[in-house]
This record gives sequence, structure tokens and C-alpha cells, in this order.
Amino acid sequence: MKNVLVIGSTGQIGSELTMKLRAHCSGNVVAGYIEGAAPTGVLLESGPAELCNVLDGQAIENIVRKYDIDTIYNLAALLSAVAERKPLLAWEIQINGLLNILEVAREHHAAVFTPSSIGSFGPDTPHVNTPQDTVQRPRSMYGCSKVATELLSDYYFHKYGVDTRSVRFPGLISNVTLPGGGTTDYAVEIFYAAVKGETFICPIAAGTFMDMMYMPDALRAAVEIMEADPSKLIHRNSFNIAAMSFDPEIIYHKIQEYYPDFRMTYDVDPVRQGIADSWPDNMDDTCARNEWGWHPEIGLDEMCEDMISSLKAKFHI
Repeated sequence: MKNVLVIGSTGQIGSELTMKLRAHCSGNVVAGYIEGAAPTGVLLESGPAELCNVLDGQAIENIVRKYDIDTIYNLAALLSAVAERKPLLAWEIQINGLLNILEVAREHHAAVFTPSSIGSFGPDTPHVNTPQDTVQRPRSMYGCSKVATELLSDYYFHKYGVDTRSVRFPGLISNVTLPGGGTTDYAVEIFYAAVKGETFICPIAAGTFMDMMYMPDALRAAVEIMEADPSKLIHRNSFNIAAMSFDPEIIYHKIQEYYPDFRMTYDVDPVRQGIADSWPDNMDDTCARNEWGWHPEIGLDEMCEDMISSLKAKFHI
């Protein structure tokens, strides 16, 4: 990778991935954004930024030409809970937008990363040690769009030779940017409540295990998969990757080690709970480990310590 376009650069993943890529790549890393979500601060000041809506294929092509882009990170999406409220918009962004990107990539010989998710699995999928290749059949619009994303990316690789690659992200936990409507968001919000001294109202039921990952590991995976030896990649779209799995009670009691008076109650959101119940408890990431050397570096203990330390500094506590 030399010249990179990050579409969705001001979102939860994009805001941090853009900065990581700027430190890593030798050329331009362009922060693509939509109207009303322009980059600010260091994200704006550290490199080029361009208005880039995935529904505007010509705009994408103009940026690719202008900066001689060789790699596109497509992070434009509505997260799971939001996608259930706006299913047609979710499909438009996540599928028709992807088609625009893939067509530009085909014409200009660019590689494409479009993340998939644990949401691509469904209630008929084995929930424990979920295999790389298994039944998916999700029942949410978010999940349906992610399966279609995987299939479209594979199609463009096999038919046109577009270098498409992807990982299935678990729930992502970050101390930098708040998430925006995902089923696993509670695992970020609970830290904010604890540090601020507030009671946390959890929308996910006790005993609901889901794969989670701290953002630094996720960013590293997004870079490493695009730099992996293509001759060793069998699956491409999309690899299971995993780091830790917990339910609300586990993360609650872990945070209580730092804040013994911290309290959590439950007010289960039936939409998010229904989605969570259809997702894996934990994924088997053997293929990613074998095909491109994936391994997580941050576990539950290290993540909790860093989240609390970072948020205390952020809020001057």
C-alpha cells in the first residue's frame, strides 16, 4: 500500500484507521467523508480529505485518479441496530455503495477492504468456536448486507481479479470514538459510565456472550490482511478474527476491580438482544492465523486497564 482512500474516515473505525495508515504508508492517505461528517483536528490537519459518498461512483473515481489510489478501505455502513430501523438505506449504502467501489477498483486496479462482521452469522450457525466456513443465514438487515458484501467481494476477485480482502470484526471497543448504533456498543458505553461515576443501564441480557476486540488489534488486522502474501490467502472474504469473549456480567465485575461502587442494572432492548442471540459466542480464527499470521495482542485485562486509564485522562479525572 502506498496511496490509500479511507471511505468513512470519521466513523468509529475510520477515524483511528486513517491515522494509523498515515503513520504506516509512504504516500497519501485520503480521508473520505460525507456531508455533515467532515474531519476535524488532527484528522483534517495530518493529510488530504475529500468529500466521498459511496453512492457517488464518479466522486470515488475522481479521488482515485487524483491521488493514484492503490488501496480503498470501504468503511461506509449503518451499524446493526440502526440498520434494523433503516433497512433500505442500509442496503443502499452497504451493497450499492460497495458495487460503486468495486467497479472503480476494477477499472483502476485498486485493492479493496470491506469489513464483514460477526453479524454475518445467524441463529443456525454453531455459536461456540464458530468455524470459518459454516452456515450463515442472518436474520438482520445488517447481517444480510454483510453476507452479500462477502459474496460480491469474492465475485469481483474471481471474475475480474480485483484484490478484495476482508475480516469479520467482532464487537470493537475504543477509547477514542464512540460507536454509533451497534449491538455490541454496550461494551464501550459501560466504561464511560464507570469512569463518570454513573449507573450503567445495560441493553443486553446477562449471559449473552459475544466476541469482542480492542481497537488497536482491529486496526492492526485491517492493515496486516491487506499486506499479506496473496498466494497464501484461501478465503479472502472474509476471515474470522477473535481476541476475547465475554457477557455483560464479566465485563461489569472486571470494571468493579477498579470501581468497587460501580453499579449496573438491566433494561434489555429486544431488537439488540434478538440480534445478539443470533451471533456467535466466539469464533474460530484458525484460518486467519494460518493464512496470514493473525494473532491478537490485547486481552480482557489489558483492554480494561487501558480503557479506564485513557478515559480518565480524556475526562480529566
